[in-house]
Amino acid sequence: MNFSRDALKASITDGLLSFPVTDFDAHGQFDAESYRRRLAWLKDYDVSALFVAGGTGEFFNLTLDEYREIVTIAVEVLGGHVPIIASAGQSAELAKAHAKAAQDAGADGILLMPPYLTECPQAGIVEYAASVCESTELGVIYYNRANGVLDVNGVKALAERCPNLVGLKDGKGDMQSLNITIKTLGERLAYVGGVPTAEIIAEAYLAIGVSTYSSAVFNFVPALAVKFYQALREGDHDFVRRVTQEFFIPFVTLRDTTKGYAVSLIKAGAGLVGYPAGDVRAPLVMPSAQELETLKRLIEHAERL
Repeated sequence: MNFSRDALKASITDGLLSFPVTDFDAHGQFDAESYRRRLAWLKDYDVSALFVAGGTGEFFNLTLDEYREIVTIAVEVLGGHVPIIASAGQSAELAKAHAKAAQDAGADGILLMPPYLTECPQAGIVEYAASVCESTELGVIYYNRANGVLDVNGVKALAERCPNLVGLKDGKGDMQSLNITIKTLGERLAYVGGVPTAEIIAEAYLAIGVSTYSSAVFNFVPALAVKFYQALREGDHDFVRRVTQEFFIPFVTLRDTTKGYAVSLIKAGAGLVGYPAGDVRAPLVMPSAQELETLKRLIEHAERL
C-alpha cells in the first residue's frame, strides 16, 4: 500500500478515474505482458486513480488467480504513481478473499461490487458490505448498483459502522437519491459517478457535487477523455456540448444496441488504436464488422475534437 486512507479518499474526490480493460490472448487466457504494456501506455495521461479488474476489466469473468496477478502487475507498473484500487465481490466470503489478495499485492483500496444475483433487503446489503469492510485494512468504495443499491439510510448505517468506508460509487444515475445521500452524509464520503459512459451525465453529476467519474472510453481515446474532463471542470460549456453531441451521444447509441457493449466496445476500441486486448469472455460478445467500422469512424472524429 502506497497511499493512506485519506489520500485514497482525496484521489477519488477530484480528477478523472481510469478503469482499464483486462488483456486476454488468442486462447482467452490472461495476457500479462499485454496488460503491462497497456498500463505503461496509460500512465502518461492525467488520472487520479487506477481501478483494476473493474467492470470494464471483466471482474465478473476472472479467476481469483488471474485477479491476484492483475493487481500485482498494476502495483508493479503504477504503484506510488496513483492509488491502485481493485474490485471485490460476488459473495461476502469471496469478496473477503479478493480484499485479502488485493491487500497482499499492495493495492491501496477496493471497489466493493454488489452481491451476486440474489435480491437483497437493505439490512442484508449493509451486513454484506460491512463484513467485507471489517475484513480488511484497505479503504473501501461501495458500488451502489444493480441488486445492491443502498438508500440513504443504508449508506449512513454502513458509514457509521465502517470507518474504512471512504467512498460511494453511483451505478444507478438516480440524481434525486444520490443528491439526498450527498446532502445527508456530506464530506464523510467521496462520491464517484459510475454509470456506463459516465460522461453522458457528467454535467448532472457535477451539479450535485460529484466532481469525478469513471471513464471507460479513456481506454481508447485517453486524450479526449482527459480534455473533456478538464473542459467540464473549467466550465467550457461549448466544448462539453460539442463532444457530447459529436462523440458521446453516437457512442452511447451504438453501445445500447447490444447488452454488454459497455465493455465489448471498449475492448474493440482499444484494438482499433493499436492496443488490442483480445476478445471479451462469454457471456459478452464482440461487435460486428459493421459496428467496428462505425466505432472506427467515431475514434477518427474524436482525434479532431
